[in-house]
Order: sequence, then C-alpha cells, then structure tokens
Amino acid sequence: MKKIWIGIDTGGTFTDLVLCELTTGKYTYHKLPTTTGDPAKAVLDGIAEVIELAQLPRNAIEFLVLGTTLGTNAVLEGKCARTGMITTAGFRDVIELARQRRPHYFNLDILKPTPPASRDCRVEVSERIAQDGTEVTPLNENDVRNAVAVLREKKVESVAVCMLHSYANPAHERRARDLVKEIWPEAYLCTSSDVLPEFREFERFATTVVNASLMPIMDRYLERFERGVADLGIKVAPRVMQSNGGAVTPGAVRKLPVNTFFSGPAGGVVGSVGLGAELGIGNLITFDMGGTSTDVCLIRDGEPAKKDLREMGGFPVRTRTIDIHTIGAGGGSIAWVDAGGLLKVGPQSAGAFPGPAAYGRGGTKPTVTDANVVLGRLNPKSLLGGRMEMFADRARKVLEDELVPTLKVDLTRAAAGVVEIINVNMMGAVRVISVEQGVDPRDFTLVAFGGAGPLHAADVARNMGIRNVLVPPRPGLLSALGLLHADVRGDFSLTRLLVAADANVKALNAGFGELRERGGLWLVGEAGKGAQAKYTYLMDMRYLGQNYELSLEVKDGKLDAKSLARLIAGYHKRHHAIYGYDMPAQAVEVVNLRLVVTVERRAPTHEKHVAARTTVKDAVLEKRKVWFPETGFVMTPVYDRDKLPVNARISGPAIIEQMDTTTVVPPRAKVRNDKLGYLHIEVEPLHIKGAS
Repeated sequence: MKKIWIGIDTGGTFTDLVLCELTTGKYTYHKLPTTTGDPAKAVLDGIAEVIELAQLPRNAIEFLVLGTTLGTNAVLEGKCARTGMITTAGFRDVIELARQRRPHYFNLDILKPTPPASRDCRVEVSERIAQDGTEVTPLNENDVRNAVAVLREKKVESVAVCMLHSYANPAHERRARDLVKEIWPEAYLCTSSDVLPEFREFERFATTVVNASLMPIMDRYLERFERGVADLGIKVAPRVMQSNGGAVTPGAVRKLPVNTFFSGPAGGVVGSVGLGAELGIGNLITFDMGGTSTDVCLIRDGEPAKKDLREMGGFPVRTRTIDIHTIGAGGGSIAWVDAGGLLKVGPQSAGAFPGPAAYGRGGTKPTVTDANVVLGRLNPKSLLGGRMEMFADRARKVLEDELVPTLKVDLTRAAAGVVEIINVNMMGAVRVISVEQGVDPRDFTLVAFGGAGPLHAADVARNMGIRNVLVPPRPGLLSALGLLHADVRGDFSLTRLLVAADANVKALNAGFGELRERGGLWLVGEAGKGAQAKYTYLMDMRYLGQNYELSLEVKDGKLDAKSLARLIAGYHKRHHAIYGYDMPAQAVEVVNLRLVVTVERRAPTHEKHVAARTTVKDAVLEKRKVWFPETGFVMTPVYDRDKLPVNARISGPAIIEQMDTTTVVPPRAKVRNDKLGYLHIEVEPLHIKGAS
C-alpha cells in the first residue's frame, strides 16, 4: 500500500503543495495562484492537481496538513465577524484603555486600533471574583440573559465571555457560557478562561475577543475545506498547522483560531530547522519573502526563537508562537509616492488578483515584481516553468505612468529605487530579530526561500554584513515541505502568583497536576487513546516587583525543596546572562505554569537529489541585460538550476532560474551547488565609500 503525505501552504499570492510518497521517497511539487475570494478553492484544486501529477490513488493519502494565513489576513484587513463581549461590571472599556500608551509616542495622528467588539456590543454583568479565586459578588444570571438579548439585537455573530480574575476561578465564566449556549445555541462562543487562563486582564480580554471574532470565519473556511477533501475521495482527516509549529485537528482550530496566526510561515521555519540539521548548520536566519509579506525568524543552535505575546491589528494576542517577525514586503507590494514626493513601497499589496501588472491580470499599480522585470532580474517571458506568461511591456508602462513623472527620474532609476527600498525594509525586519535582540547577524547564515526570497536575499545579506546565503532545492515550496515535518503539539498554561518558597511547593505541584490533566484530555482528542507523548513543563519566574518573566524548565512537572532551590539559582544565572545583572537577595516569584505536549511524528525521507549529467556551460539558458547597483545594466548569464552539475561553481553576476523561484547572484559573489542540491552563495559585504 502506497503512503502519501501532502503539505499545503496557502499564501496571499500563491498556494504551494508538496506531495511525498513515503515508500519511494519521490516528491511532487505544485504551485497555483491563490483564490482570494474563496481561499479553499485553490487548496482543493491544488490537491486534486498534485495527485494527478503524481499519478497516485487518492485513498492512499495518510497525512494531509494545511498552513494558512486566513486568520492573520482577517485581523489585519479588519474583516472579522461582528463580535460581542460579556464582562464584569466596570470593565467593558479595558480593551480600549489598554495600557494607556499611544501607538506611537511622537505621532499624534496615528489612530488607536478598533476593537473587534465595538463599545455598544460590550455588555457588563454584575459579578466579581477576587484574585485569590474567592467569590466577592455572585453572578447575576438575569444580567447574562439581558446581555444575550442586547447582543442578539445588535446582530453579533460571536460572543466572548471575559470576567475579572477568571484565571483564578472560572466558575462565573463557565456559568455565563452555559446560559448563553442555552438561550442562543447558534452563537459562536468562547471564554477567557478557556482561551488564556492567565492574569493581566487587558491581554486576556484582547486575546479572547480576537479569538471570538475569528471563530465564524475559520469555521466556515474549515467546513468548506474538510468537505472538499472528503469529496475528493480522501479518507484521512486533514490537519492544520499552528503558530507553535505543531499540527492539530480542525476541531482544535475552530476553538482557538488565534493559534494559527503564523500557521503558514511556521512551516518554513520548521523546514529550515530540518535543512539546518541535514547540513550541520545550527545558526540560521530564515528569510521567507512571498507575494504579500516577508517573514523572518532566528534559529540558534537548531532551535527557533519562541514568543508568548504578539501584536495583531494593534492588539496583543497572547499565544505560544515561533518568534516570526512579519512585514508587508513582498513581490506584490505596491510602490507609491507620498505627499512629500518620496517613494514608498508597501505595505499595501496587489495580491494574487489583480496582482502585479506583469502578470497580465489587470494590475494597474507598480509593484516590486514589476520593478524586477524592468531590471531584468525576473524572466520577462514566463514563470512557473513556462506555465505563467509574463508581460514585460505592462510592467514598464505601469512604472512609467505611475512613478517616473512624479519622481522625475528615468525608468531604470524608478525601478531600482523600488528594489532598494524594499531591500531596506527587509533589512529592518532582520535587525528586529537579531541586532535588537543583542545577536550579531554576521554569525548566522541567511536561508532564502519563498517565491521572492532568493531574488533579494544576496542584496539583504551583503548590506548587513552576512557572508553566507543558503538557497534550498525548492525554495518557493519550503513552507509546504516544512509542514510535512510538523509534530502534533499543544500548549497549556495557568497563572499561579506565588513566591518561590518551600511553603508553596504543594500548590505549584497541584497546578502542574491540573495542567497534566488538561494535556491528557487534549491528547486523547488529537492523537487517540494510548498515544505516546512528551510532556515538557515550564515555570515563568520573575523578581518580586518586576513586570516581566523568564521561563525555566521543571523536570517531570514535580517540585521539592531541592529542585526549587536549583530553579531559583538557575533563574538568577539566566537573568544575569540576558540583562547583565542579577539580584540574589531579592525574592523570586512564580507567575505562570506551562505545559507543552508533543507527539513526535517520523520525518519524511529527504528527496534524493539527482545530479545533472551536464556541465555548467550546458546549464546556460540565455544571456540578458540585468541591472545591479554597482554596474548598472550588464549582460548576465541565466542558468537552469535543474541542469547545474554537483559542485558547480559560478561567479556573479548570474541569474539562476527554476520552476518556483529565481535566484540573483550579484557581482563579486560566488555560488556553489552541493551534492544535496543546495545553493551556497558567498557574498562580499558592501563597503560604503568614506567608511572606516
């Protein structure tokens, strides 16, 4: 019986699919435009097409996993469901008061973000729980019934129940939830104690309301996706990638759609960890540039950085994620001129439709892709191995009409300006995850992937002093390929505000026991009874009086006086390593307890690289004029990557084309094709005239 795994990464411009047949190690790759009006359509069409290309039976599919940015796009574009909120009397404005900080200290014109639940849809009820979990004021059930009536009249679709201190005692939230279900069973519903049972009411309320606003959108999308998968004759239940790098059932995603914000990009990071292990490179910076955005992540010693708090649409969303930094910079990013006559690029994107003018789908705004076509960096005739026709004349015309007259420069300078600005924007993203975290990017290798990553990676690297760029064999499909490596993973947490002292060991152990029970119930639903899983316990700690925490691992989730003393000593040491000082005389406080449940899946076999029996000369497709900052336009050889022999060495300038991307090798750079099919680009850092 053949065993087939399929990974699907659906982005703003293209949907990528990778099919792996485990018994033979054969891979089939496919790429098609995303259908933005109905994202599930491109996914389902792509599944059918990639199976047809592989000529394999549909009933042999054993694992099907989807990475999606649907939730991210809905929040960023303000296209969430109309949402209501039921909360403690006096606290309905928490999500607007926030931390009483302006979005930007020196710009008074920036508007505050609009909450997913507008003020008229936030209803207060009489109840109160103290921070120690004791009841101060009983829940007024009539208030809850009246709140439901108000929200129904407001025609909300989803409801978030957010009570004060529910992390310490969720009884009132659960009773309110039961009442809402009883009166209004068709409403989408979630409680803050289920979404985020942690203290800090602003972050908890904001995360819960954002989660509620996404529930109807994600439910409809997943219903269409699951039904379509079944209609294709695929028997296995599909899975969805989470931001934490683990794949779960659609049922889990329906309850917590906030866990999918970095679903697609997480696949690329997981894939990069795998290729780093294969090549023996532990320190990597992932550079995933697609059609609408660029995602970067720092991987140190084979471990991607993690984060518990991310801002989405101006609101803090507290959920465990791989620390991926995203900016609105992609091939479809629109170039425009501001009121002061300055050229800007992004964050607005032409998307898949109408897309860049060069795609011939009616795009009328100049984009990064159009600039690359004008500069000869992209094939002016076709992409995707000839399946996608390009219209170089339309790319030239849109720049001439929209940018040249306003900027008062020639066409080449306008196009070069677009590329230079997008590169600077992406350098800023790399700085955020490296320099701003106290890490020198020059000690890392830049991994370029995504449809446009290899097109810009060498320029970004040499401007930042990074000497090595790695381009995987299938860079445009690495995120989809990485999805096949995803384990099953769940993250759980609860707040226990206790001083780290022997007297509190029993209470802390009870908290870990509660997490163990929650993790076990989740495991049965996600992996079935008897599934073998790894349980990792963590404890967030801080100095008493501080407002930020560091996480340390607790072996087996069991504490005694000796192990607690070791953890306190470890906390002092880690605080000194990160912040440059420690305070051994200061009491240490435990804040949150955490549990990570992981069911490890065996990784798919690596694709066997078949070396081309050709010479470097045989791989030359053509020579065309390509623009580089230091040379201007220069005749540049264009190579077919699939025809490059093992250990082929090429000096820049050069262009290397393949079905899913184009790699630019600038002057004074060298590229080598290794036996596994990876391109290793060695670049010389740019030296600015006059700099020492």
